[in-house]
Amino acid sequence: MPLHPPSHPSLTHVRTFTCTAQNLAKSTKQRLKYEHTAVPPYPYGPSQIYKQSNFGLYGTQKIRFGNMVSEKNEIKTRRYWRPNVQFKRLWSEALQNYIKLRITTRVLRTVDKVGGLDEYLLGEKAARIKELGMGGWKLRWRIMQTNAVKERFRLQREAYGLPPKVDAPTRWNGQKATKLQVAEEIREFDADIAKGQELEIGEDMEEQVVEPGSMQEEPMRSEKVVL
Repeated sequence: MPLHPPSHPSLTHVRTFTCTAQNLAKSTKQRLKYEHTAVPPYPYGPSQIYKQSNFGLYGTQKIRFGNMVSEKNEIKTRRYWRPNVQFKRLWSEALQNYIKLRITTRVLRTVDKVGGLDEYLLGEKAARIKELGMGGWKLRWRIMQTNAVKERFRLQREAYGLPPKVDAPTRWNGQKATKLQVAEEIREFDADIAKGQELEIGEDMEEQVVEPGSMQEEPMRSEKVVL
């Protein structure tokens, strides 16, 4: 029987720890499934193009591509524009707490216009629901679990002459969620708010989508832009 030469110790070493956080090790799909365990399914589904928008209020904004055209020689140079995303602390009347999250300036103007974060999240039109994305949908669900919002909806149903609504929470896969699962989801959500954690994903956690041949974004000088 032939004898095999001993392998190098570095090749047989088994790594017993990792420096990668658990939430960073998950893919976008797995993380959304984990964080939306007791949340009802989002009717429009997660964004597959600009995945960073699944963890903040982006208002359907994505990376746009275009050309920079020189005035002298009409030479086109490919470039791209990212949404203007800011870190903001917004006050929630329902939660009686500040929420730190990533939000675009366009959505921030809409929040100021409608009268606050809660009014923006509780919008009933289909266009507003589509703007929320997965992150806004979960935040909307958490606000709707508060007694203040439940009382507000109860008074609205009484004004319209509708019978009281029976709570039947559903999970992300359409199955019914138990009260224990809903309570656990609320507890984890409130714990993140108490720690001051952002309801978003960091830039280093997402692959930057850059079209081949594109140049980095830089201040405009005297070029005209043609989309």
